[in-house]
Amino acid sequence: MSTNRSANGSKRACAASRAKRTRRPPSRRTRLAPRCSGRPDRRLLVSRLPRGGFPAARRLAGQRRDTRRFTVGDLLGAAATPPRRRLRELLATGEPLVAPGAYDALSARLVEQAGFGAVYMTGFGTTASLIGRPDVGLLSGAEMTAHAARLVSAVDVPVIADADTGYGNALNVVRTVRSYEQAGVAALHLEDQVMPKKCGHMSGKAVIGAEEMAGKIRAAAAARRDPDLVLIARTDAAAVHGLDDAIARAKRYASAGADVLFVEAPTSEESIERIGAELAGVAPLVFNWVEGGRTPAISLRRITELGFSLVLFPIGTLLAATAGIRSLLGALRADGTPAAVLGELPTFGEFTELMGLPEVLELEQRFAGG
Repeated sequence: MSTNRSANGSKRACAASRAKRTRRPPSRRTRLAPRCSGRPDRRLLVSRLPRGGFPAARRLAGQRRDTRRFTVGDLLGAAATPPRRRLRELLATGEPLVAPGAYDALSARLVEQAGFGAVYMTGFGTTASLIGRPDVGLLSGAEMTAHAARLVSAVDVPVIADADTGYGNALNVVRTVRSYEQAGVAALHLEDQVMPKKCGHMSGKAVIGAEEMAGKIRAAAAARRDPDLVLIARTDAAAVHGLDDAIARAKRYASAGADVLFVEAPTSEESIERIGAELAGVAPLVFNWVEGGRTPAISLRRITELGFSLVLFPIGTLLAATAGIRSLLGALRADGTPAAVLGELPTFGEFTELMGLPEVLELEQRFAGG
């Protein structure tokens, strides 16, 4: 029996010796990742992937700003600078950034093709486009977010989006900011109206307390995952409590974390001058040049002189489209065909070219042509 125990012990010693000699040091990947049940922690491995994907993948996607979407624009080669960073660069130039309004993906593409550096997703136009109703708080945050994503996917320039009141209190704002950020917008603006809100150039508005709104701005700043996402704080208090209160609120919102300030609907050039004088040194300012609205229609040069950095023309495209559709329908109703106005319209071929049909056909030939 002792002989057997000795033999068994000798075998175990030999096995241990062989294991010791053949054991390999852990690989670099294994050393980096804690092990659980014999497998590396995948979360840690994924976290070490290069931000924005591997270089080869970025080249394949045309170095597009956002690898979450893969569209025709990805293959055609978009601008290398991410839209959020690009927007911040544009706001820092000292020159006014003009952002015409877009109410759908088509109008957003037309804004970009006209050479403008940014697109503004208008809440007024979005409401009219989606449900054919006035801008009085009828759309949900989910509807607005989905619409923002459609505009972002259609263009390469930064999209500045109307986020209304954030669709609730500070907790709702957290979700709104993250949803808009995931949709790909470069900037969003939040306003201090009571829900349901109204268009800033309508009567009958009401505003929440300044401290409550400051809390919503703090929540928005904390919620964003990308520090380049631009937060715009809008106050509608001038129409409710006067310009003094609106300016005081704007300063408070800047202290709470807003990157850009937006005093809505000043009704005189003197008010505009005062906004510029008291706030231009605090943060970049928005001027909302509402076509036919309550704010005086002053020149872009004057707006620049007064210290405004971002100029919105929110509904001109919507009004122009409305006029064009009315004209065509009037001719059709009167004459039985739209022949009388066809000369004023883009041809079928011109329109399909504007929408990128030649590029799409090229891609079809490249990837689906066999």
